[in-house]
Amino acid sequence: MLHSGGYRGSMDEYQHLRPLQHCFSPYTFNGGTVLAIAGEGFSTVASDTCLSEGYSIHNRDLPNCCKLTGQTVIGCTGFHGDCFTFTQIIDARLKMYKHSNNKTMTSGATAELLSTILYSCRFFPCYVDNIIGGLDEEGKGTVDSFYPAGSYQRDAYKAGGSASAVLQPLPDNQIGFKNMENVERVPLTLEKATQLVKDVFISAAERDVYTGDSLKICTITKDGIREESVPLRKD
Repeated sequence: MLHSGGYRGSMDEYQHLRPLQHCFSPYTFNGGTVLAIAGEGFSTVASDTCLSEGYSIHNRDLPNCCKLTGQTVIGCTGFHGDCFTFTQIIDARLKMYKHSNNKTMTSGATAELLSTILYSCRFFPCYVDNIIGGLDEEGKGTVDSFYPAGSYQRDAYKAGGSASAVLQPLPDNQIGFKNMENVERVPLTLEKATQLVKDVFISAAERDVYTGDSLKICTITKDGIREESVPLRKD
């Protein structure tokens, strides 16, 4: 490159003279997808079991949903370190409540507890996407989804995680009847909800590289929590 002062060289030759900026990020995304559906007398929380980072798979058998009480299940995706620590904190608080009050915390109270914990971390938020499924005091299924700062809302169904954009449209159509007119709306059964969960996760495993290996389904009823595993794609 010629200039009035003579040859100055190309910009690539001066890369080593530019200031360097070193950034530290406490977060990393470890994939995972969660779907929760609530019905009359039941709630279903399902997740895949793949723990990954970028294009590396760290674990093929690590579900993103876990049991909190006999009628409450949490689905947690995002940064695995935050997910693990967060669920351990909630579990400890639930045990403290049970020992102090001689009873198990309800699903609604557990959602309030989770909201309070998230709000207390609002200046350094946990990198987690939380969904709680359970039964209310009347035995009806509930699904609560949370924002990082602690606010939450109750839904009939909710998807979260890396493949949420793939999962959400089918429940919108089959359960929420979005943009569907003159359609007979029959009550949602446990069998239909379970089959819907399997179908959407099979589709998500074909479209999302972070979702796969196997599917864990936790079904919550008045009789307790029943778990089921379904194989998915492993690549």
